[in-house]
Amino acid sequence: MLTLALSTFRDRWRLFAGAIVAVALGVAIVQSSLLVMVATDRAPIPPGTTGRAREELQEGYAGAATLLGMTVLLSAFLTVFIVSSTFAFTVAQRRRDLALLRIVGGGRRQLVLLLLAEAVLLGLLGAALGVLAGLPAAWAQARLLIALGFLPGGFAPVWDSGVLAASFCVGIGVSLAGVLTAARRAASVRPLEALRETGGAARVMTPARWLSGLTALALTVWMVTLAQSAELLGAMMMALGISITGAIALSALSPLAVPLAGRALGVLLRAGPLGDLAQANLRDGVRRSASTAAPLIVLVALLLGLSGTLGSLALLTGEEQRRLVAGDLVVTSPGAAAADKVATMPGVAAASPELPVPMSVTVRHHEEGRSWRRTHYAGIIAIDAASYRRTHHLRLRAGSLARLHGRTIALGPGMAGEGIRLGSTVTAEIGGHRVRLKVVAALRETLENYSETFLVPRDLIPAAALAEAKTHTVVQIAPGASTTTVRAAIGAARLGKVQTIDQWADDRIAVQQRGNIGILAVLMGMAGGYAAVAVINAVLIAGTERRAEFATARVTGLTRPQVVRAALIESWAVTSIGLVLGCAVAAGALSGMLAASLHATGRPLVAVPWTLLAGITVTAYAVTGITSICATLAATRPPPVTLLSSHD
Repeated sequence: MLTLALSTFRDRWRLFAGAIVAVALGVAIVQSSLLVMVATDRAPIPPGTTGRAREELQEGYAGAATLLGMTVLLSAFLTVFIVSSTFAFTVAQRRRDLALLRIVGGGRRQLVLLLLAEAVLLGLLGAALGVLAGLPAAWAQARLLIALGFLPGGFAPVWDSGVLAASFCVGIGVSLAGVLTAARRAASVRPLEALRETGGAARVMTPARWLSGLTALALTVWMVTLAQSAELLGAMMMALGISITGAIALSALSPLAVPLAGRALGVLLRAGPLGDLAQANLRDGVRRSASTAAPLIVLVALLLGLSGTLGSLALLTGEEQRRLVAGDLVVTSPGAAAADKVATMPGVAAASPELPVPMSVTVRHHEEGRSWRRTHYAGIIAIDAASYRRTHHLRLRAGSLARLHGRTIALGPGMAGEGIRLGSTVTAEIGGHRVRLKVVAALRETLENYSETFLVPRDLIPAAALAEAKTHTVVQIAPGASTTTVRAAIGAARLGKVQTIDQWADDRIAVQQRGNIGILAVLMGMAGGYAAVAVINAVLIAGTERRAEFATARVTGLTRPQVVRAALIESWAVTSIGLVLGCAVAAGALSGMLAASLHATGRPLVAVPWTLLAGITVTAYAVTGITSICATLAATRPPPVTLLSSHD
């Protein structure tokens, strides 16, 4: 079987090229992610690093490791999906060859072993290419994470011999997983049916495909329904789940969905004879159309679903900040002295400076029957409790900020879920002195990624420690005073950057969105590559196998340019269907975020990624169009008579 598999690879390598590239891409991403993860685990903390810098490094390493872990899982899912869909299409194109093998004496078991042997060869070759590509990919991935702020400058991945074994295991494993279903289906088809393309050979929707498609569809509908009444966090998690299960459902059911959508495009396609031909090919070439549309459905559903969910979360974060702050202006000052002068400006009724403090807080965390001590350095803010309460709509979980004075401390939103008990004591180090502070209040968590961890009374902090702190001051305008006049006066006094609450909230949204874009760049950048590989491979295989069909069209009166245009129309029609179905999944995912925003704020706050959708659309049409033209030109290069005379 291995000899026959090698012969098949040598003679029909074009059929396997797309699957090999998909495996190589998956192995490269998995290997590079694992190498960077190993490096983050082994990365030393430079001697002399301050406590806050050490904490930032550790959080960056942890965040990078988490993100890379998600990348590995998503890469494995996409690789199996692309390899399975690509190999299923490849096996379908070889059904006559496999039927002849059965007729000359090959059994079902031997056929399955042949296809599995091909999968092993595919995995070995793809893994070998992926290992070579994974080395520069690791450096590129490290540079990307450095640019996004997850890793420090100068970070470099390290080689680990265990990753090499894991890479080959991944390559062979995903190849076998992707090929197994196609192999079992090919063995179950009767050889005469495969030769005549009738019965089981002509049936695209297999029982396994029906089961997986309908199960995923039912799960998707259930999650969409449940998301309409879920809280924000639940809606967000279900949106991510809907993007995945919806993509799986429509991809599995694409042999049904694509022809139905093609009928809706019939009015446009019937504008001329080439359109009629394209529509007929779209209707008859169900397996070909589904293989092209499926990766586009997955790409659009995942990209738009994830991007829209994270963007909607950022919008809701900004809206939450607007509602939490009871002020008119926010002044960003270079130090405490300038911030204090804001309160003395004419027309200012109240001013609440929030000053970051260079100190550490060591606390005991409690979770699920265990406890541990941890020292925190970032997000510690000094406030005046009275003015803070006046300029903020507080959402307390326990205690009262009225007690925040002297040797006390309050838990900020960033510590809401850390299991720190009200009334307990913490150890703070301020200016080289250790102080015991009592926890007197705890605020509820917020949606913001970088929420305050602790609030301390300003009178506890030495003035010298606050002299150069970058301060945010929330300003309330006195009744009858003009906001514009007060804003101009603060600006003229050079007390800092003055913004309205809306502008300040928008800036915070922009910061969160930059982080979201970074996550998308790491997680979903590869999805485009996978989709491109799958689409190009499907179009190329279809073009190669349609030479006799194109020759028949030419001898019946169509010119070569007309055949190319008809194939292009068909390809763009399938592209349109894939984009529309992917958008339908993304819309279902974002419907929960829409309902959650209406429940939380009373108005719709959903970030529809129109720019991303436009980019995907243009790129998809360009890729499928160029590939279709090249494949059709190559398939129609020989004279049509020679193709028809050699066709059996």
